[in-house]
Amino acid sequence: MDVPRTLRTWFVAHAAAAVSAALPLLVVPELVLHRLGWTTVDPVSARLVGAALLAIGGASLFARDAGVDVYRALLRLNLIWSFAAACALFVGIGAGAPSAAWAFLSIFIGLTGVWLHHAIRFRQLDRVSRLDEPFNPDAVPEDGAENEPRTS
Repeated sequence: MDVPRTLRTWFVAHAAAAVSAALPLLVVPELVLHRLGWTTVDPVSARLVGAALLAIGGASLFARDAGVDVYRALLRLNLIWSFAAACALFVGIGAGAPSAAWAFLSIFIGLTGVWLHHAIRFRQLDRVSRLDEPFNPDAVPEDGAENEPRTS
């Protein structure tokens, strides 16, 4: 099975966006966040977010020519990260975060959708590729499901 070209493209675009957002948070978090409407800024927390963005974006960039197994692992990481970030932003907005948080929430909801779509697509491609394999009644599928028919 090959990695879909669209997923490779998303990884590169995601890497560019993540690194672009990470560098200012690492270098001048107070300046960036004050301009976005945050009145109170914890520079250590902001730099940790910058470091996480840099790590995830860098990993996506370095993996752009990797195989299916690497993409599958990074896809899971990106899905967990974007979903957790969306949840954190949602809670933060409820606690009075500035209006810029809505834009970030929208971005992370969109990324969660992209990563979820590709995770589902990978699963579909796995199932299709198994159809091409010869039938082996003693084999147990990778997802752990049994091959036996249901009796109930």
